[in-house]
Amino acid sequence: MGHRGRILLLALACAGAIAGCGLGPGRGTSNVTVTVTRGFGTGTVGTITKSKVPGSETVMRMLERSFHVSTRYGGGFVESIDGLSGNGSRHDWFYYVNGIQAGQGAASTDVHAGDRIWWDLHDWSATDTIPAVVGSFPEPFVHGIGGKRFPTALECAKDTGVACKRAGSGLNASGVPVASQLLGTGSGQATITVIVGTFNDIKPVIAAALLAKGPGSSGVYAKFGAGGRTLQLLDPAGKVVRTLGPGSGLVAATADANSTPTWLITGTDPQGVAAAASALSAGRLRDRFALAVRGATDYSVPQQGAS
Repeated sequence: MGHRGRILLLALACAGAIAGCGLGPGRGTSNVTVTVTRGFGTGTVGTITKSKVPGSETVMRMLERSFHVSTRYGGGFVESIDGLSGNGSRHDWFYYVNGIQAGQGAASTDVHAGDRIWWDLHDWSATDTIPAVVGSFPEPFVHGIGGKRFPTALECAKDTGVACKRAGSGLNASGVPVASQLLGTGSGQATITVIVGTFNDIKPVIAAALLAKGPGSSGVYAKFGAGGRTLQLLDPAGKVVRTLGPGSGLVAATADANSTPTWLITGTDPQGVAAAASALSAGRLRDRFALAVRGATDYSVPQQGAS
């Protein structure tokens, strides 16, 4: 069964047994943001931040408090937000909490302090699973996953010392302590890892292998070509629509089914990696699924993402 099938079943189960879906009394939480966009973050629908949130809040209830929402499948699956809806052409609403794609229905996902909840309406013809995105930075580093914060490890290739320092500074500036180590030494599943290196440096890493296989495996609409010397940007259908040459970099996140997210700060060469590392900030990453850079130009990934 595919990922979306599992989400639908969970949503249906939650709708059928609503009393067990986080609606009981509990301690309140705070500083939760809900962002709604379309087309992989290229169009903004609205953003709200709540300084105080009831302890019984779920992702679905918080969305319904702030936007006009219609649902289907017994109320467990979002059909439209503020009049924008999916259709039969593989356009639907997906949501992410602290940059992590939801593993269950919104009606059964509790809200935790500091959560950044992001709903996006987009084309899923290339993949219906995008395990992690970068547009909620500095999450998931600050507030973690499911209310649990994880340590952050910075793994750097030997030839990208400048980029490694920039990445560490970007994380530190957001209040994230990091432990730096050499690429390939391993961080464990209980760690969020940030890998810094050229694509050729990081090839042995599982996350890089997923990236090389395309969005169906990594959820990232970019890949490297010409032996790692070019960066190819894809459209929502998974087709190459732009190719960047030397000095190009990429900030992306992915995960396999058994691990916490891995962030990749990579590029065609050390200069491209350094350019990508300089983009590790909330301002440049906001509402982007991934970000490609070349010189002073930023490129949202995927390209031509308006739905």
